[in-house]
Amino acid sequence: MNDQKSNLTTRDIALTAILLAICILSQIFKNLSIFITGPIINACIVLAVFEANLPCAIILSIITPITAYFIAASPLMMAIPVILPLIMLGNIVLAVVSFLLFKKNVNVVNTQNKIVSFSWKAIVAALAKGIVMGLTISLWVIPTFLPAEGPLRENMPVFQMTFSVFQFITALIGFGYVFVVLAVLRKTATE
Repeated sequence: MNDQKSNLTTRDIALTAILLAICILSQIFKNLSIFITGPIINACIVLAVFEANLPCAIILSIITPITAYFIAASPLMMAIPVILPLIMLGNIVLAVVSFLLFKKNVNVVNTQNKIVSFSWKAIVAALAKGIVMGLTISLWVIPTFLPAEGPLRENMPVFQMTFSVFQFITALIGFGYVFVVLAVLRKTATE
């Protein structure tokens, strides 16, 4: 992880732009499965924390739900637009918790202790995102604002699972991608 500085460098801006482009490309596949788009977006947010800085990750956390809304808005988002800022909040929680847990250099050296440490921190960060989105979206917004009559109401359990458990799972998969990307980058840098 780079030293967390208050000003953005050209490298940080360029890296954030590349990660945003990857997020936008992945959102084309959003309607196929959240297990395609979700892990990629989560990985990009975490990579922004590790390789740029926290403000860059927060920028991605805010922009990606907006681009998802315009590229492939779900019927639920159209019915309850207040979900959008809560998705942003969940992404920001992922970024901030990742920043706090991985304050020191992220090391993915293939030692058992480093892998276990990375894994536990990843689980905690992913769980924090899942809990925040589960409490705000699944347990509050969807039951409160989803129209009582209509075709969406019968899918409420699926929506609630999507914005809680599936958020945790996609964040974990995203950390798996981050682990692989960082391992390759670190190995390439040492050669």
